[in-house]
Amino acid sequence: MFQEERMQLIVEHLRKHNRISADDIVALFDVSRDTARRDLIKLEEQDAIIRTRGGAILPPPPQEFRSYKDRLLDVSEEKRAIGKLAAAIVRQGEIIILDSSTTVQACAENLNGKSCTIITNSIHSADLLSNHTAVQIRLLGGKVDKEQRYVYGTSVIETLSHYYVDKAFIGIGGITMDGFSASEEEGKIKHQMMKAAKKVVVLADQSKFDRRYGYRFADWSLVDVLITDQWPTKEWLVFLAEQQVEILIPEPTDDKEL
Repeated sequence: MFQEERMQLIVEHLRKHNRISADDIVALFDVSRDTARRDLIKLEEQDAIIRTRGGAILPPPPQEFRSYKDRLLDVSEEKRAIGKLAAAIVRQGEIIILDSSTTVQACAENLNGKSCTIITNSIHSADLLSNHTAVQIRLLGGKVDKEQRYVYGTSVIETLSHYYVDKAFIGIGGITMDGFSASEEEGKIKHQMMKAAKKVVVLADQSKFDRRYGYRFADWSLVDVLITDQWPTKEWLVFLAEQQVEILIPEPTDDKEL
């Protein structure tokens, strides 16, 4: 088999399975590891893949900035389950930070009147929580993004630098083993939120794994807990164990009870 033909089949495999390892290439095409490595290098040079530790993934699609209202319409059951589990680990009396992501907003929806203090830049979450008399809300001040329904700017980052909180709940644009990425404006705020917290909890469904956005705002040293909707691959489990990150997975729901 010629290299170009094999490379095309590698990309097709990635489209079906999202990732491929060097061992997969060796087994699928009966080639040496050196040949598999050369194939991956050439595909990376063509911007067809992103190489990872031991394999490759497809590059993410062009970043699309939809309005917050549109993103709320697409909040999946997986994200809602992640948000519900995140709310369950909030303790009475805690001071917590909620960022402006839709997955974290699902956490706000499930706080169910817990007596706690919420610091957030999310206009939507602040409005939602205003109905809970037991919740104290501190909406950060700054410029308002009317489309994305959050507050941003240097004043937000400056104010966050003075806080010390129990937990920060952070939604992610993309996760790789190199760290976390989002848009630059959001990323700077998320980074400061993480620095302010005793415990950082990242909320991310499996679609965020092995995706990169334009701005890397934090690495794994800042993260204590990852809540996701299904168990990651063996490669990721090994990596997360090395990083000493606790993984929490929502229990499956029984559709018969719904």
